[in-house]
Amino acid sequence: MTKVKITQVKSGIDRPERQKRTLKALGLKKMHATVEKEVTPQIQGMITKVLHLVTVEEVK
Repeated sequence: MTKVKITQVKSGIDRPERQKRTLKALGLKKMHATVEKEVTPQIQGMITKVLHLVTVEEVK
């Protein structure tokens, strides 16, 4: 499976509670924090919901 590197680039402050929980579920706690995740339909959906707050790179 492919892996992606997800980095939080914008704050979750003043965002809906649902987006805050999605960031937390992805494992992002602070600004500029980075996590690597396997791409699954669930993870892809979570990334789509907070795409305006994160950057996504494919890991080779």
